[in-house]
Amino acid sequence: MALRRHRKDNSTETPAEPDEVTPAEAEDELDGPFDIEDFDDPAVAALARLDLGSVLIPTPEGGQVQVEVNETGVPSAIWVVTPNGRFSIAAYAAPKSAGLWREVASELADSLRKGAPQVSIEDGPWGREVVGSGGEGSAVVRFIGVDGYRWMIRCVVNGPFEQIGALAEQARNALADTVVRRGDTPLPVRTPLPVQLPEPMAAQLRAATEQAAAQQQRATAQEAPPQPVARRSTPGSAMQQLRTITGG
Repeated sequence: MALRRHRKDNSTETPAEPDEVTPAEAEDELDGPFDIEDFDDPAVAALARLDLGSVLIPTPEGGQVQVEVNETGVPSAIWVVTPNGRFSIAAYAAPKSAGLWREVASELADSLRKGAPQVSIEDGPWGREVVGSGGEGSAVVRFIGVDGYRWMIRCVVNGPFEQIGALAEQARNALADTVVRRGDTPLPVRTPLPVQLPEPMAAQLRAATEQAAAQQQRATAQEAPPQPVARRSTPGSAMQQLRTITGG
């Protein structure tokens, strides 16, 4: 796969040549999420992954991509929608040393306790996972975080109580194969890394926005009663969201 975990420290130890790495060592070395610099050929990182600029994420078979934009028309969240619910993977600027996610997890738990009846911190493959729930029959939100080299990933998992186990497994599988493209630009800690839609998706989003704007202009010209305008973060609005089948 032409993928090697690059050393991030200042050690003078000479890394082993590829033919010196045992199968067990290679398996450990390929545990994700990955940094784009882990790939000898960065183009390989885009294979079978949705390239969103700062993150390249795989999508489950039959999954859909749901885009939310802010009031200026800039994508603010990218959700992967499955029959079990949806999850979002985003990257943030972080220090070179690990530990940011532990701080963020504690803050998220404190915030959830103000509104969620049940809040817990559970152990996951990468450490702490924060879970907020109203109990059986209600929606559940789970936050999964991973510290990387100068970046931190936060995965938000949101689905019904009955499906959250299967949904969390889908999210973890995607997270384990996600690639982060941090870039060299200095950024304050916790700054979201920029998201850039692939051109076909961006074109569809522009078309949906233009269509909605044209409909509103026609309604105004006909002196029709003003139609309620959904906020840009409201799910379901053609101006705010784009669903593209990406699975299989």
